[in-house]
Amino acid sequence: MKITLIALVLASVAAAPAYSATCIDSRKIDSAHSDDGKTMIFKMKDGTTLVNHLQGICSDLKFNGFAWTLHSGDTQICENQQSLKVIQSGQICVLGKFDPPKMSKGTN
Repeated sequence: MKITLIALVLASVAAAPAYSATCIDSRKIDSAHSDDGKTMIFKMKDGTTLVNHLQGICSDLKFNGFAWTLHSGDTQICENQQSLKVIQSGQICVLGKFDPPKMSKGTN
């Protein structure tokens, strides 16, 4: 009985879909800012806008610039994985979930 239960648990874990994080290429970002320290707005070079809901409140992000923490040679910025550092205060902020992309007004 225990072996059957273990086999069922292992089979359900193997059948579960893998989590696929939304990632963006940092070279395709035109601008990024936060007005409230809770969300980050990304304007992309192709005219789309992405909103990311930060994992916590990053109050200093509203007033100061930031730098991404990227591994050498990596240009991908992924939800729930990427952190950034506010330049003046040193506050660390972590990205949360991205909303689906939206086209900017006036762009077709």
